[in-house]
Amino acid sequence: MREGEMDEQGSKSELKILVPGSQPMVSLLGDRDELLKIIEKAFKSSIMVRGNEITIRGDAAELESIGRLFEELLELLSSGMALSADSVEKAIEMVMEEGELKPTDVFTDIIISRRGKLIRPKTPNQKRYVEAIRSNTIVFSIGPAGTGKTYLAMAMAVKALLSKEVGRIILTRPAVEAGEKLGFLPGDLYQKVDPYLRPLYDCLYEMVDVEKFSRYMEQGIIEVAPLAYMRGRTLNDSFIVLDEAQNTSPEQMKMFLTRLGFGSKAVVTGDITQIDLPGGQRSGMNVVRKILTDIEGIEFVYLDERDVVRHKIVQEIVRAYRIYDDSRDQGGGGGG
Repeated sequence: MREGEMDEQGSKSELKILVPGSQPMVSLLGDRDELLKIIEKAFKSSIMVRGNEITIRGDAAELESIGRLFEELLELLSSGMALSADSVEKAIEMVMEEGELKPTDVFTDIIISRRGKLIRPKTPNQKRYVEAIRSNTIVFSIGPAGTGKTYLAMAMAVKALLSKEVGRIILTRPAVEAGEKLGFLPGDLYQKVDPYLRPLYDCLYEMVDVEKFSRYMEQGIIEVAPLAYMRGRTLNDSFIVLDEAQNTSPEQMKMFLTRLGFGSKAVVTGDITQIDLPGGQRSGMNVVRKILTDIEGIEFVYLDERDVVRHKIVQEIVRAYRIYDDSRDQGGGGGG
């Protein structure tokens, strides 16, 4: 529990936090103080621990942030969540940004549980993304690799299926090389495009038991198919995820969106910095952003490098590329 007052010590302030006896300090501070070290590295204040009392000395404004951080971490522990290095780092970012969403708002939103693994948003933008899916008929999620666009959409689809909100899940991707090059590959069209659809299978394997997954596939309750197979269909009572949508043409995007039937929901994900269309062809994702922004029931959610939940270095790579691309757009860089 955080003490209400901060005692002035010269130019510095002091804050004491009493950790309830029901919470082991190792849960809060980490094995060998791993989590405490992350907090110390993020702030300039000194942090001392004696028994279940944490004493913090430093600038008054920073102490306020650290106090809120520990309050949030203790509340997360009370909710049954185990803290990790990644969750503490994300919590620090949220507290320092002082946004409208707190770590407890984000981390306690559990979408589904699978083999003891809880799938939940990990950043404020991911939380907004999940809320957008709950509240809208069509959601466009735009952001770089590793931001959870596809993973969270798939989790929401599985949740909707298991809770009987929809009768089936349809997962689709454009096969960019749907012309000559695929013709040289062995097998029928499904076998030819399987490498493009494999990432969707990988997500599903994490969320649905193998036996149930096989049964759902056989019964058509879960369908994974190339985008071309959507033409001419009306998709009722379905949760539809269109992945890698930056590689759709404007015509393909229009075809997909007009397949939506009664009782259905669609999530369209893409990374507009990774367009693989040949010959400078326009991306359907870029076009749709210009014409569907004011329609009720449709929402666009933008994720960025702060939402990357892969290895820390991926976040830095995405940030570096964004800075490089921005400088080129402003005429500050050239050449390939």
